[in-house]
Amino acid sequence: MKKKRNKYLGEINPEEILIDVSNLGNFNLQQMEGALSKVLDKNSIYIVSSFVLFILSFFLYQMYNMQIVNSDHYRQLAERNKFRSSPIFPKRGAILDRGGELLAWNTAATDTSIIRRNYIESEGFSNLLGYVSYPKVDKSGVFWQSEYMGKDGLEKFYQDKLNGVSGSHIYEVSATGEILPGKVTKESIDGEEMKTNIDSKLQTELFQYIKDLANEKGFHGGAGIVMNVNDGSVAALVSYPEYNNNIMTNGESAEEKNVINNWLSDKDNKFSNRAVAGLYTPGSTVKPFMAYSALSEKIIDQYTNILSKGKLIVKNKYGGPDAVFKDWKAHGYVDMRHAIAVSSDEYFYQIGGGYNDQEGLGIDRIYNHMSAFGFASSTGIDIGGEKKGNIPNKAWKEKMYTDGNWRLGDTYNTSIGQYGYQTTPIELVRSLSLIANGSFLPTPRVYGSSTDKLYINLDIDKLNVAREGMRLAVTDQNIGTVRSLYVKGVEVAAKSGTAELGVHKDRVNSWVMGYYPYDKPKYAFVVIMENGDVHNLTGASTVMRKLLTHIVENKDHYEYMF
Repeated sequence: MKKKRNKYLGEINPEEILIDVSNLGNFNLQQMEGALSKVLDKNSIYIVSSFVLFILSFFLYQMYNMQIVNSDHYRQLAERNKFRSSPIFPKRGAILDRGGELLAWNTAATDTSIIRRNYIESEGFSNLLGYVSYPKVDKSGVFWQSEYMGKDGLEKFYQDKLNGVSGSHIYEVSATGEILPGKVTKESIDGEEMKTNIDSKLQTELFQYIKDLANEKGFHGGAGIVMNVNDGSVAALVSYPEYNNNIMTNGESAEEKNVINNWLSDKDNKFSNRAVAGLYTPGSTVKPFMAYSALSEKIIDQYTNILSKGKLIVKNKYGGPDAVFKDWKAHGYVDMRHAIAVSSDEYFYQIGGGYNDQEGLGIDRIYNHMSAFGFASSTGIDIGGEKKGNIPNKAWKEKMYTDGNWRLGDTYNTSIGQYGYQTTPIELVRSLSLIANGSFLPTPRVYGSSTDKLYINLDIDKLNVAREGMRLAVTDQNIGTVRSLYVKGVEVAAKSGTAELGVHKDRVNSWVMGYYPYDKPKYAFVVIMENGDVHNLTGASTVMRKLLTHIVENKDHYEYMF
């Protein structure tokens, strides 16, 4: 019995006890009564084991790859990972006028590493100088913009020169992020100082005259440029209206941010530098260029008189109404010099498009000559945002209009600077510089000088006729259209222009351009007053008369202009 009892002292297999449990109907299976676990089959075990083995092999391979094959690479990454850096911002280069007066400079802030940028408080410099955006950090304190970025004007165009090179403090951190003793410093390199060609006094005066006239007579804006005709150095470059670059750079209050938002949505577009990006119909300012072109093509001589009756009538050969091209008044017989001085439209209709026995240039030759004078081309000025004008021609009309046939009337209107003609003030002052210096188109420069000169072979004798017509427009106190620029102390040659706007032609752009001294030209100027009432008789010439008077009265300061 003892041996038999010992036989059953071993473990009892549960299957021996529960072998018939499935046959007992009173078990509650929901309470796990009578439930049996099935033994896993071999295939399931193999699948799970294979998966675990694969994962284990993958990690072992990655460890081998990192620690053996690519150990050098990951060692370098680990070394770098324990170092951190913080930027050292360079001082941005100051911007000065030709006499050394500060136009843009730096002020260190007391509560941050950011160096504040300040601008001259006088009006008239914002579009010229531009503004900057400061370095910016994310929520974790990491700089995602690590430089001062110029956003407009000279600040943007000369970003690399003004900005310099950032430095850094490099320090080591522990695995827990603790800063360890010792650091390596890479010093920053400050930006370069820029002494521009701008005369801040001239810039301020020109802006104020344009602003005052716009407010007084209802012009929507204006622009003005004074440039050396021999080297392209720009003494003044003004655009009105403008924004405030001090607020754009440093504005932080809710009120200042609201002002900025208003500027951004303003239909007057204060951020457009009208001097280089404003596209305007040039009107009668093209007439001196047309005069030279007609002489060079020998379709007329300087002494030929053309009768101006106040309008030119072209008979309709198909029996419809005649086409009428009006002059602004009847001038009688005028030769080329007087046609420029009195700004006779009828004279230039005829030499441009022809009439009866008078041969005309035709649109192809007009296009070629105006292109040679620099119209509809980039001047290369160092400020950015420049746009190119347009000279109407057959290809342009075919592209722009469904009925693309070029007509005689299109040539007539192009001959007096209307129709689809467009130019910018900087483009016009550069073209005028060619008339003044007689041999090349200079490259305008706000900073430094340029040796880039596009030489044009002109006949000086023929060019002198256009020059004399512009001088007569100033000196003839009876008929000269810009006799208001007859200012004692400076001899000026000039031409005005009035370009009609809109379908109803009830708004105009008022132009004046010229150069001085007449006998030995040094500086050319262009002023435009934008979008004024057609009945207003006070325009761009008024601005320039005030500026010339200011220059003469302060000749000691402006001695370099004479």
